[in-house]
Amino acid sequence: MKAGVFDSGIGGLTVVKSLLENNIFGEIIYFGDTARVPYGVKDKNTIIRYSLEALEFFKNFEIDIIIVACNSVSAYALTEMRANTTIPVVGVIESGVKALENKIKDKNANILVIGTKATINSRKYEDTLRSSSYKNIYSISTGLFVPIVEEDIFDGDILDATIHYYFKDLHLIDAVILGCTHFPLIKNKISQYLDNALTIHSGEAIVEYLKIHYDCTQQFDKTDIKFFASENPDGLKKIAKKWLKDLI
Repeated sequence: MKAGVFDSGIGGLTVVKSLLENNIFGEIIYFGDTARVPYGVKDKNTIIRYSLEALEFFKNFEIDIIIVACNSVSAYALTEMRANTTIPVVGVIESGVKALENKIKDKNANILVIGTKATINSRKYEDTLRSSSYKNIYSISTGLFVPIVEEDIFDGDILDATIHYYFKDLHLIDAVILGCTHFPLIKNKISQYLDNALTIHSGEAIVEYLKIHYDCTQQFDKTDIKFFASENPDGLKKIAKKWLKDLI
């Protein structure tokens, strides 16, 4: 089975890491739109247009399923993408909420959603959570985490100060949905600051979702993966080798 993974840049590599760790695909084609990253500050129509252009890219391959690793695209463009292809298109928002539902049964739990400006402004996570009867939802745009992660800052004063800046007024958070694929790389620091709140990671959530809804239970001995980018593909491959380490 061959999967296409689409992200606005490099963040989707954290989703790829989970896919590789679970060996549920024989081949993965990764496309990062690095020439136009970040999507998180762009308007809805622009995100939709870029997403449909990415869909055209995947038509060059015999893809069985497309995984949208970008939360901003998942918030705004899934309907349009699905309307323009017969290939199943799966986003990280629905899978993230399903993963939360499996872990947090108390509908009065305090749920924090963090993500880019576009993702948070879409209210997609919040609306989906409320439709599942969760009552106490807090949403914060935490866009500064993206460049911090891309600078390989996973600890230290800069990260600590940024976490404090965003979360200093929050109390008794039970679970945090990491609504950007960069954030799993700092999830332990976020959880620690919030008194060890449960974190919902897009990669882990999408694997769980694929196994249940698309019967992706076959175990492959090896996953062949190819990386493509709209700009500086060598830079993407370099980061992939660092973030994915012994998996590729």
